[in-house]
Amino acid sequence: MKTHKFKTTINCGSCIKAVTPHLNKLEGVEEWNVDTNNPDKILEVKSDTLNEQEIKTAVEKAGFKAEPVQ
Repeated sequence: MKTHKFKTTINCGSCIKAVTPHLNKLEGVEEWNVDTNNPDKILEVKSDTLNEQEIKTAVEKAGFKAEPVQ
């Protein structure tokens, strides 16, 4: 299982609520979480099949920015 990490603009509970349907409907997402206490608002997505671009696109469709963290 690979964990993809992104620096995001998802910074509150309402933001998480807005992005939830977009991430939940992605095929291959096993688990995801946003650390809103981290200044970089780190999104972690665990998946065996998705790549960073697919996850980034889903977050952007929800109206947020996501940049991969290496």
